[in-house]
Amino acid sequence: MSTPPPTEPPGPSDPLASLDPLDGLRFAFGTLTVLPVRVTRWDRDAARGGMLCAPVAGLVVGAGAAGVGLLLLFLGASALLAAVATAAVPAFLTRGLHLDGLADTADGLGSGKPAEDALRIMKQSDIGPFGVLALLFVLLAQVAALAQAYGDSWARGAFAAVVSATTARLALTLAARTGVPPARPEGLGAAVAGTVPVRSALLVAVLVTIAAGGFGAFFGAFDIVRTACAVIVGCAAAERLLQHCTRRFGGVTGDVFGGLAETAATAALVVLSLR
Repeated sequence: MSTPPPTEPPGPSDPLASLDPLDGLRFAFGTLTVLPVRVTRWDRDAARGGMLCAPVAGLVVGAGAAGVGLLLLFLGASALLAAVATAAVPAFLTRGLHLDGLADTADGLGSGKPAEDALRIMKQSDIGPFGVLALLFVLLAQVAALAQAYGDSWARGAFAAVVSATTARLALTLAARTGVPPARPEGLGAAVAGTVPVRSALLVAVLVTIAAGGFGAFFGAFDIVRTACAVIVGCAAAERLLQHCTRRFGGVTGDVFGGLAETAATAALVVLSLR
């Protein structure tokens, strides 16, 4: 997850502070994408709004990924090549930081070391064997699922790209809920951890699931259920990883958030590939 230079250090939320709704969107796009968005506020209230708006950023990322895949198909490319490009776009739009977070989280978990040592391993610039394996299997799963979706129809492939990217960022909304502590006192993980009220996070999750299922109706009645299940399973997989990381590391970090996003996206794509 990319972090712009803070304009002020994160601090306790002021319940009386006024927050322009656009501040939340700016925070979401400024921290979760490389799109040229200027973050005007860098405090707990803005972080709360940003994490609540995270699925919107995912929707835009997914639409961009789907657009590239459809363009290649239109130009005569194979479903496999379109799938590779579709999987590459979210990595490009996040500077690969979510994938890097996945790799670092895998290395930290795979080390089997105490929390302090594991967190130190995660901060190192190199990638260990656990990280390499995690990246390999996650990207293979994403490409395989997208290739199957594009093989079924161009529309299904594009839809899968949008749903998976949105689910990935919805997992971040849920992970930023109150009660989930940061593992370090600094970094983006500390800035957003615990900022979103549980009820607000669940409301966003319900709205995204209903909307995804509603759009799935364009492909048939079964796709309403399958698409809703893709969102639910994606978030459930991320939640399982979140619980494990919280126990192992004592909380969440920016790397963990990246790992959660990739886990949710992959699980959602796998469900969408099932017939």
